[in-house]
Amino acid sequence: MIIGYNTICKVKLLYRWCFFVEKLVKQALLYDFYGELLTEHQKSIYEDFVLNDYSLSEIGEARHISRQGVYDIVRRCEKQLNGYEEKLHLVRKFLNAKVQVENIYACANRILAESDDPESMLECVRRIEQISSDILDEM
Repeated sequence: MIIGYNTICKVKLLYRWCFFVEKLVKQALLYDFYGELLTEHQKSIYEDFVLNDYSLSEIGEARHISRQGVYDIVRRCEKQLNGYEEKLHLVRKFLNAKVQVENIYACANRILAESDDPESMLECVRRIEQISSDILDEM
């Protein structure tokens, strides 16, 4: 099969888009966990750039600072947030716990669907399912 130039361009574009979305999700998670550790000024600029999708120029004009100044603050915030994660691992722990709870929930559903066990076992499994569901909703 011969792959055309347009197909290659679409794949590259999709790859770049996935990388961009992954980076944006990572930045948002880091901010959710550690954002309160930034100064109010840093939080405001970082929120505008990452969460509100303003350009460096727009933020600079609104705050009467240079585009380069905004860029430096955003990069400094990213470095601080990544540093907190390297030391505390809260985001990693959260994501791991979320996966584990999803697995518990799936197992409970499977047992409920295939069970011929006594009623007390089903009640226990239903309780596990409810607790897992509640934990997932809170995350």
